[in-house]
Amino acid sequence: QVQLVESGGGLVQAGGSLRLSCAASGIKFNMYSMAWYRQAPGNQRELVATITSSHTTNYADSVKGRFTISRDNAKNTLYLQMDSLKPEDTNIYYCNAKFLRHDYWGQGTQVTVSS
Repeated sequence: QVQLVESGGGLVQAGGSLRLSCAASGIKFNMYSMAWYRQAPGNQRELVATITSSHTTNYADSVKGRFTISRDNAKNTLYLQMDSLKPEDTNIYYCNAKFLRHDYWGQGTQVTVSS
């Protein structure tokens, strides 16, 4: 059974930092491209950052220079280091794993940034 379990969300003041984690099980983690998405109620899900199996990264313009995506294949874990947080970063953050036709999602973790 595939599981992606996010953690690390919470309430932080603007300018602060959070580190999200996504623990994966039931997949060959090192073969998957991983990503973080975010979604606010009533809005479409937005791609935040991606990291391929070869560790190539890509970021949405809105988070470039502030967020860092990384992965630890030995721990089957994906990370998102979020610095210089802004109120507009408030969202539910979701972990995603893709490989060929396989596409899995976590349950999400809430990030709230107060001004």
